[in-house]
Amino acid sequence: MQSIEQLDTPSVLVDLDILERNISRMAERARALGVRLRPHGKTHKVVEIGRMQLAAGAVGLCLAKTGEAEVFAAAGFDDIFIAYPVVGAEKACRLLALTDAVRLCVGVDSLEGARSLAQVFHTARRTLPVRLKVDVGLHRAGVGPEQAAETGRRVADLPGLRLEGVFTHAGQAYHAESPEDVESVGRREGQILADAAAALRAAGLPIESVSVGSTPTARHAMAVAGVTECRPGNYVYHDASQVSLGTCGIEDCALTVLATIVSTPAPGRALVDAGSKSLSSDPLRPRPGGHGWLLGHASRVAWLSEEHGVVEVARGESFRIGDRVRILPNHACVVSNLHDRVLGVRGDRVETELLVAARGQVQ
Repeated sequence: MQSIEQLDTPSVLVDLDILERNISRMAERARALGVRLRPHGKTHKVVEIGRMQLAAGAVGLCLAKTGEAEVFAAAGFDDIFIAYPVVGAEKACRLLALTDAVRLCVGVDSLEGARSLAQVFHTARRTLPVRLKVDVGLHRAGVGPEQAAETGRRVADLPGLRLEGVFTHAGQAYHAESPEDVESVGRREGQILADAAAALRAAGLPIESVSVGSTPTARHAMAVAGVTECRPGNYVYHDASQVSLGTCGIEDCALTVLATIVSTPAPGRALVDAGSKSLSSDPLRPRPGGHGWLLGHASRVAWLSEEHGVVEVARGESFRIGDRVRILPNHACVVSNLHDRVLGVRGDRVETELLVAARGQVQ
């Protein structure tokens, strides 16, 4: 096995012991609450990690894009939910092909979008299960809770579709100022969605799945009565934002970027060979605070250009050219999509290389 010290930089490292622990903990949490776990594969985009999640008890995977679903379906995954409002005949034809081998469900949040899928499936004499997205406060995608029953009824009337459930994502939790605020967002997420499902059932629609998402809110939202499924993604890796939100500790963060100090141009400033192309430019949540933490140091990556990470050196610390550092990124999901591979490590040894198979699948 290769030593970490022999690696070229920048390299993305995944601590396998932490990864395995994170997967096991979330699976056990869902089991204890009687909720199905359907992890969001957009975080890792790695076939092997998806298989680890299934082995731990996940019922299937959640994904964001049709292209991601095609990659995982080709690798043998047979239960996939695309938690995204897929729109258009071209994508509908790709979904139709997927249903030959996969139990597929797709998100919708408008009658127009749903109709574009229904036409293709009805013509093919097939039925596509769909879930209606409900906005629980992020104000990104989804219908308002008060519109859910009417929109759901109209979607359910479309030949070629079967309204199977409702889903949401409480991304507003990433702006919460305290763990208590995160808990409040999560409980509200679960309750609003459960109430929307009840309203749809009262309208005569047989809603089966009530699916919440988001790593910060997972433990709170899936504890709400009526929630049947949870779709956290980031929990496999965690990152500096999750630590800042109080979701986890640094010891729970599996993904880091190994980088080299390539310049010390002035007192208090050092440069690493990992810029926005390696770390992403996503801000720290819930409050901005640079672009990465140097593990074992108080120093932080203060700002980025494409190929440079500019380190603001903390008082009492110093770096020399050639020093190696491990950087905890603000947002692990984006980092994963920036690299062709990640390296699974235990201790200071590289154990495996994992292809980020669904990288770049944005269509």
